[in-house]
Amino acid sequence: MFDTSGTAFTSVMAAANESRWRCRAAACILALLAACAVRADEPAGFSGARAMAHLETICGLGPRPSGSEAMIRQRDLLVAHFRAAGATVTGQAFQVRDPLTGGPVHMENLLVEWHPARRERVLVAAHYDTRPFPDRDPVDPRGVFLGANDGASGVAVLMELAGAMPTLAGPVGVDFVLFDAEEYVFQATDRYFLGSTFFARQYAADRAAGRAARTYRCGAVIDMVGDRDLEIWQERNSVQWPDTRPVVEAIWEVARRQGRRQFVPRPRHAVTDDHVPLRMIAGIPTCDIIDFDYPAWHTTRDLPAACAAESLEAVGQVLLEWLRSQRAP
Repeated sequence: MFDTSGTAFTSVMAAANESRWRCRAAACILALLAACAVRADEPAGFSGARAMAHLETICGLGPRPSGSEAMIRQRDLLVAHFRAAGATVTGQAFQVRDPLTGGPVHMENLLVEWHPARRERVLVAAHYDTRPFPDRDPVDPRGVFLGANDGASGVAVLMELAGAMPTLAGPVGVDFVLFDAEEYVFQATDRYFLGSTFFARQYAADRAAGRAARTYRCGAVIDMVGDRDLEIWQERNSVQWPDTRPVVEAIWEVARRQGRRQFVPRPRHAVTDDHVPLRMIAGIPTCDIIDFDYPAWHTTRDLPAACAAESLEAVGQVLLEWLRSQRAP
């Protein structure tokens, strides 16, 4: 993502780091399975502590750029997690050209469906890839980019929300979508949002051909929501577009009722993010929930230590109440 009000990937991973991440990945998967077992005995709500554990598990896999082995391991982990929680999970595969080698790179969005028989649906999305390099790092712009906040935080929120989705009442279904290749970017001319653009085009084509199996009434993209010092201002495009403004107002009203100080009820940055192709191509009124004032953005300092369970809890609790408030038109 990038800021349009003033300013916004297979990674070449060092061989010495790869074996270390492989060993840690096995331990992370075991930890995730243990967390799922605990969740079955707990009430269907949202725990910031559990979401933080998911974030740490994801980061334990190492950097997760599109097409990398760590991304494949993350994808397998997520499919197992959401299916164990009761979701229907399907992949949406596509290929792009590696801007460095010219070779094909496998990309895959994940569609996580809750209550698939409900035709009218709400979409909640996050990207699950990491940028290839921490290119804004003043010391090591070709170092290791772990993407704890920019990559793992939105995924962790969706993983924790999964526990409450099977009992979601009402007439509206929910889809989580995890986008690949939001930041498959090596240089300024590379394109962002490849996964969400592919998804949006497929949805628009299905709608135009009359073969769409679902209709989205609205959506929300969550990105960089784990910052320890979380302040989520209303994103300017989301406020200015007449069809997305009611989505923003509804979510921030939930935050107000809950007393969530992290949600600031005023616009600030205009951010180009995955919500843009969802709204402009697919026609889904989608807002962006993002804290763009993050000092560790695209640096080696984007680590779990820069994130907090309290921040994840605030976002997860607001989203959960918002989803539970959906009513028939």
